[in-house]
Amino acid sequence: MKVQEIREIIKLVDQSNISEFVYENEGTKIKLKKTETGTAIQQAASPNVVQNNAAVEVKPAAAPAVPQAIEPAKPAAAVTERENLHKITSPMVGTFYQSPAPDSPAYVKAGSKVTKDSIVCIVEAMKLFNEIEAEVSGEIVEVLVKEGQLVEYGQPLFLVKPE
Repeated sequence: MKVQEIREIIKLVDQSNISEFVYENEGTKIKLKKTETGTAIQQAASPNVVQNNAAVEVKPAAAPAVPQAIEPAKPAAAVTERENLHKITSPMVGTFYQSPAPDSPAYVKAGSKVTKDSIVCIVEAMKLFNEIEAEVSGEIVEVLVKEGQLVEYGQPLFLVKPE
């Protein structure tokens, strides 16, 4: 199966109501699963709801959302500044690499200037190394994932301050 075909399947699943998709053919198996991380955080945004639910139900998946929901002590300016940043997201499920080879320097790091066509990282999927472009001109503010980390479709990889 070609990378372009996989990308098309990902887009179709993303645009549909399907929450999970499995494809098997000649020993190759692809499994896509949608997650709703934004919904979980929005539900935990109210401190009263978090406190009431925590006493009754404890779900492992909800644990990471609680600290994020109780953090609103950040200044409003910092939150507004972060909202104005562009997120470079992963176009596929795979393994994140910051450089073309283990002994090579990273494509970009915090503070690096990028253009729309700049390669910022590689995502390996099914033994194919896919170069990911910045899609926007600006400055890398933060690298959100670590070398060798598995990434999901649509997961933010970098925050960029657009020019």
